Amino acid sequence: MRLSVVVPCYNEEDVIDLFDKSIRANLDELPIDYELCYVDDGSRDGTLEHLRKLADEHPGSTRYVSFSRNFGKEAGMLAGLREATGDAVVLMDADLQHPPELIERMLELYDRGHDQVIARRTREGDKAVRSAVSRLYYQLINKWVDVEIEDGVGDFRLLSRKAVDALLSLPEYNRFSKGLFSWIGFDTVTFDYRNVAREAGETKWRFGALLNYGMDGLISFNNRPLRLAIYLGLTLVGLAALYAAWITASAMVDGIDSPGYVTLIVAIVALGGLQMVMLGLIGEYIGRIYYETKRRPHFLVKETNAPRATFRTEGYRGSQEEER
Repeated sequence: MRLSVVVPCYNEEDVIDLFDKSIRANLDELPIDYELCYVDDGSRDGTLEHLRKLADEHPGSTRYVSFSRNFGKEAGMLAGLREATGDAVVLMDADLQHPPELIERMLELYDRGHDQVIARRTREGDKAVRSAVSRLYYQLINKWVDVEIEDGVGDFRLLSRKAVDALLSLPEYNRFSKGLFSWIGFDTVTFDYRNVAREAGETKWRFGALLNYGMDGLISFNNRPLRLAIYLGLTLVGLAALYAAWITASAMVDGIDSPGYVTLIVAIVALGGLQMVMLGLIGEYIGRIYYETKRRPHFLVKETNAPRATFRTEGYRGSQEEER
């Protein structure tokens, strides 16, 4: 069989050579043909120069695609999946937090007929606050979204060609891969591995980026927040009716005792804040529709060593010329 390993990279010059050496040492021990598909997501350091060097040193098994700017990891994974030609594809990061030695285990499970083999990391070594917030997020989001997203499950996984083609057939511009992986289904198996620290560099995931990613997950796979606005509005109408009835009854029995200034201010501020939240929520959905209707490509390629003939075009809208 032929295995493709897709590796999105962003400012990974400090670790990319070590990663390449490590993964080749593991793959060379396996009875397979393989290719490494690196995607440079508009890095601002020397990552692209390192990829050119790796491609020159291993011309038969190294491909790279370099974006014209930073388009994000979702675009990087999509580009790598489109580029991959293997019977199975492994997605992994370049920082060696995804141990290359686990690929052998993935292939064993793939040979048993599984289309998705997921490596789920434990939370050993994570900060307590971050772990608690993450667990709470997954508990809450799984009550809202239409697919199940497992806690601790990331992008490190093996996908069969059938699963890859299914992902490439999904045309949306706003992509949330964790949800898409669950949405396509197929036979899936998960195994755990111990959390590993980065070999070099710093994480690209700051609090703001994680918050935005979490919002993407919440909005991408359901419209329940919009329905919640209806229920909340009906609840407020009911409370207002009850309050009006109470005020009327109180005035009839005791007379008007106070002008209700504090009540009025609180009601105005609360309702105004609620309206702003709901407008922002509706704006999020409208904004996604806006980007979808533009039909812009997910990324633009500045440089690649991959032949155009092998750049997979089936399963997505647009042509090679759009992407290149």
